Amino acid sequence: MNLFDVSVVTEYGSVFLQGLAMTTFLTVVVILLAGVLAIPLALARLSTTRWIRWPADFYVEFIRATPLILQLIYIYYVLPSAGIRLEPMTAAIIGLTVNYSAFMSEVYRSGIQAVPRSQYEAAQSLGLKPVVVFVKIVFPQAFRVVLPALGNYLIALFKDTALASVVTVQELMFSGQIIAARNYQYFTVYTVTAILYFSVGFPAALLVRRLERWSQRGWAAHGRRN
Repeated sequence: MNLFDVSVVTEYGSVFLQGLAMTTFLTVVVILLAGVLAIPLALARLSTTRWIRWPADFYVEFIRATPLILQLIYIYYVLPSAGIRLEPMTAAIIGLTVNYSAFMSEVYRSGIQAVPRSQYEAAQSLGLKPVVVFVKIVFPQAFRVVLPALGNYLIALFKDTALASVVTVQELMFSGQIIAARNYQYFTVYTVTAILYFSVGFPAALLVRRLERWSQRGWAAHGRRN
C-alpha cells in the first residue's frame, strides 16, 4: 500500500496553497496589530497610576491564564448571545490579536525596563518631553532588546493560526481537515500540511537567529561606546 498519494497533491494543490495564504495573511495582520497594541499596554503596566496599571494588569493576567482556543470560541460562539456577531475572519483576527498583544506587552515591558536609567536622566537634563524621550531614545533601544523575542512570537503565531479553524476560518490546518474528510488520505494530507508549515516556519526561525546575533552585536557595540 502506497502511503503517500501524489494524486491528492495534484488534485488539491490549490486548496493547500489557499490555506497557506490564509495562514500567512492572518499571521502578518495579527503580528502587526498585536505589536502596536502591546506598546501602550506595556506602558500602562509600567504606570505609577493605579487606575491605569490595574486594568492593564488584569487584562494581561486574564489572557495569559486562559487558553487561546477558549478565547476564540467565546468571541465567535458566545458573544452572539449578547448581540455581538462577527464574521469568522474578524473573530479570528480579534481573538489572536487580543491574545498576542497581552503576551507581547510583557516582552516590551521587559525591554523598556532594560534601558539604563541613565538614558532617561540624560534626556531629562536636556529638557526633552517624556513623549520625545520614549519615541527617540527609550523605544529604539528597547526594541533592539526585544526583537529576537518578537521574532519567536511571530513563529508561534504562524502555528497558532491553526486554532482559527475552530471559528471556521479556512486556514492551512482547516484546509487539510477538509481534504482529509473527502478522501481519507490522512497520511498524505497531513504530511503535505506539515511540509507547508515547515517551509515557512523554518526560514522564519533562521531569520530570528540572525536577528538575535544582530541584536547581540548591536548591544555589544553600544556597551563599548558607553
